[in-house]
Amino acid sequence: MENHSSLSRRTILRRSAAIPAASIALGTAAHAQSSSGLPPAVPESMRTPGGPFLNPPYGLPSEFEKGVVRVLPAGNNPFPTGSRTPLQSLHGIITPNGLFFERHHAGVPKINPDHHRLMVHGMVKRPLILSMEDLMRFPSVSKIHFLECSGNSSSQYTGPSGKTAQEIHGLLSCVEWTGVKLSTILAEVGVDPKAKWILAEGTDAAAMTRSIPMNLAMGDAMLAYAQNGEKLRPEQGYPLRLFLPGIEGNMSIKWLRRLKIGDKPFYTREETSKYTDLQPDGSSFEFTFLMDVKSVILTPSGGQKITKGFHEITGVAWTGYGRVKAVDISTDGGKTWRQSVLQEPVLSKALTRFRFPWQWDGNPVIIQSRAIDEAGNVQPIRKKIIDKRGTNQIYHYNAIQSWKISETGEVTNVHA
Repeated sequence: MENHSSLSRRTILRRSAAIPAASIALGTAAHAQSSSGLPPAVPESMRTPGGPFLNPPYGLPSEFEKGVVRVLPAGNNPFPTGSRTPLQSLHGIITPNGLFFERHHAGVPKINPDHHRLMVHGMVKRPLILSMEDLMRFPSVSKIHFLECSGNSSSQYTGPSGKTAQEIHGLLSCVEWTGVKLSTILAEVGVDPKAKWILAEGTDAAAMTRSIPMNLAMGDAMLAYAQNGEKLRPEQGYPLRLFLPGIEGNMSIKWLRRLKIGDKPFYTREETSKYTDLQPDGSSFEFTFLMDVKSVILTPSGGQKITKGFHEITGVAWTGYGRVKAVDISTDGGKTWRQSVLQEPVLSKALTRFRFPWQWDGNPVIIQSRAIDEAGNVQPIRKKIIDKRGTNQIYHYNAIQSWKISETGEVTNVHA
């Protein structure tokens, strides 16, 4: 593997420049011969005026992008509890609000923000009940962070299950969050120095509750009321949710109505019967909050088909430990690795886009990405995870994803 510190963007660009231009241009020419309205012909769109403004008042994607949608889990579940982001169809690092993955436990409640209240009580000097208007008067912050369900990619524990990146890894999104720092509200109520935990409770029919360590609450935790410049969508917790950057998604309680300050964990249903990490000996780890370093190649990826010639391998990497430091690419099933270019900005606890120029010779290959974060964590191979955790597991799967490209160019999900 090449030294991370010595490999520059200029080196990557030189490699890319060496790719024959004809490998791209020939494909464009072939497409032009089979299409109409292309230069030098005048297309119909230049002959007829387009549609009016504000139709509809809230903008929608082009009708030609109708396939870029969230999908529900496969199977016959009469009450599906989540949908998945089409990662392989997105660009950059920001997830549009309409494509942000969903996860809920008792449906999406309809809440009038004028009637919503947040109660903060327990081991505090000044218990408060705050309206949304009250909360929005506090100083606000906006930060770009990912959110990932701890069960994301869990089908890979037992076998190469799922076809596309969306089906396998789609419980992951990244947006700009806006809200009030939780530490600001805690300072307002005056937390008892002996308090170590906070119970966060949602307004949904599941009364979703989790115990939050005080050190997380006093860090970069946020009471979020907006994402990507607009108010939260109902399925994302409208009008208010807790948001904990880099922490398993289940703890970022949606439709937040109550924060109770205490001196010990509250051991709720969701952190005893659920969201613990079962070990091969039958024991379970509790409170494994942080999401580990992880990456996935999105182009080429499962369900796609490529042709011989030049391709840019691209995907996203992320880590709950801070920033992604590097992403290595293998085009021979992990035998050798070369460093990709990280697209700016490289932010803490956010998706990071990586890019790597590649010439496919038409022979079957397995491509992989391996992320390394600033804390020194390296994305592991699947065998290492299975040897440690076994396959009777649900949460925190972060092994290297392998995509096999056949001689026909079809890309499939495999274990390598």
